[in-house]
Amino acid sequence: MSENNLLSKNSAPHSDVEAIKIRSNYLRGSLEETLQDRITGSIPEDDNRLMKFHGSYMQDDRDLRNERQKQKLEPAYQFMLRVRAAGGVVTSDQWLMMDRIAQRYANGTIRLTTRQSFQLHGVLKWNMKKTIQEVNASLLSTLAACGDVNRNVMCNPNPHQSEIHGEVYEWASKISAHLDPHTRAYHEIWLDEEKVIDSRSEEEQEPIYGKVYLPRKFKIGIAVPPSNDVDVFSQDLGYIAIVENGKLIGFNVSVGGGMGMSHGDTKTYPQVAQVIGFCTPEQVIDVAEKTVTIQRDYGDRSVRKHARFKYTIDDRGIDWFIGELHARLGWKLEAPRAYHFDNNGDRYGWVKGVGGKWHFTLFIQNGRVKDEGSYRLMTGLREIAKIHNGDFRLTSNQNLIIGNVSAQKKKKIEEMIAEYGLTDGMHYSALRRSSMACVALPTCGLAMAESERYLPSLIDKIEPLLEENGLRDEEIVIRMTGCPNGCARPMLAELSFIGKAAGKYNMYLGGAHNGSRLNKMYKENIGEAEIMDSLRTIIPHYAKERNKGEHFGDFVIRAGYVKEVRSGQDFHA
Repeated sequence: MSENNLLSKNSAPHSDVEAIKIRSNYLRGSLEETLQDRITGSIPEDDNRLMKFHGSYMQDDRDLRNERQKQKLEPAYQFMLRVRAAGGVVTSDQWLMMDRIAQRYANGTIRLTTRQSFQLHGVLKWNMKKTIQEVNASLLSTLAACGDVNRNVMCNPNPHQSEIHGEVYEWASKISAHLDPHTRAYHEIWLDEEKVIDSRSEEEQEPIYGKVYLPRKFKIGIAVPPSNDVDVFSQDLGYIAIVENGKLIGFNVSVGGGMGMSHGDTKTYPQVAQVIGFCTPEQVIDVAEKTVTIQRDYGDRSVRKHARFKYTIDDRGIDWFIGELHARLGWKLEAPRAYHFDNNGDRYGWVKGVGGKWHFTLFIQNGRVKDEGSYRLMTGLREIAKIHNGDFRLTSNQNLIIGNVSAQKKKKIEEMIAEYGLTDGMHYSALRRSSMACVALPTCGLAMAESERYLPSLIDKIEPLLEENGLRDEEIVIRMTGCPNGCARPMLAELSFIGKAAGKYNMYLGGAHNGSRLNKMYKENIGEAEIMDSLRTIIPHYAKERNKGEHFGDFVIRAGYVKEVRSGQDFHA
């Protein structure tokens, strides 16, 4: 489809970002020249928009803003770099590469994201090219880790069903590769590929995306029941693996999920995906491509807050989407198959998989890999990677699996886990093990409040309350973000806090324990004292009045604290 036809789908004036993409010559813009400017550590906003497609965007250290302003210095500009690994699986050599560049070019830590990617913070502009070149030399990439394209394809790490994980991982990798942008801009700018005159048409250069790419980001995840660890209903496009007699026979297809919203704007809302049918494994790439092209052609290019796929479906209706998808496929999805989710957490500690291989899931609080006192997490993982001939698997809950450990290596790795103070987290409360937080301050420019740095201390205060009420071992999914963009998927949690201002949060209750239902705001713009006052009422009530096996999110709805929310269109009602 030509650029003019693409843009004619929406006759309203298009956003400034659409104009930047059109002018960019397939994501080149003036990035190459900008990166060579040594006068400033920043880049112009147009180039920053394009930088996202290359896996990075500019930030500054907000802890230092006021002091630098007093000294008449520009902000402490730096870049967040995101490294994609489809399905979150990397080799030991790739782990060592991430460790090395974190120490050499970033802030000395690695952040494991909720999309099974790596993030580095604090990379300076003049170190960006060297950093990306080292990433690519290890056969990983930052291309399409951000931007208006398909993001990292998630999949269940499934250590106790390794043969199914292997198949699911292969499909995640194939989908990811198929939806990669085709532009050579990334290779020219970062990898010094020689520029060539290209006479190909736009469709040949970007056969799926076209010159204007997508209206907004697009997310895909694959879940393997009974675990919904990828929060499949939060994805624009989700696949639910259907396993019969130990074999993967296909996938249920779900569409239209998405977490982001804006405070005070009721036209924006989180949404849960709807299951629309079933396809065989060999059909998943076709379904993914055609779904992406529908969003490319019909997504809102005028208002970026309204540009996610969930709004495209909600505005036109699910029946419209299914009809459009079937028309583009040339065949129809089958009826959905039965499935069941019972949780969306990780299984910690040692698990034996197929072929006599072992897998150890580490609890990593909020995904931050660093050394802290006797807890030498970063050093320990570095030393394990030097001898480990299996893999490392990033989970969707910011944890890490040391995967495919041979029986011969298991004892040695167990010794190293103990030596460096690494942990499966079982000595923590179930609440802490079920927690996630986004990065927020000091690096995220969108953050309105603390998240990663604050949630652990809030849990410190909640844990005695759980102990008093016999709930220390009760799994309650708790999440916190510094803004409503939803990076830690807080709108699906049983208990969550979304930053509103410094020290102030909106408190939400009632998400499903298995990630299938949205929560609802309970109190607005409250601080820690009010949070704790609320929980001192709700938690004892739950402990005394819950039904057998009743999860916290279900109880707060039954007890009348909040109403049940099954669709994002009722989120603000």
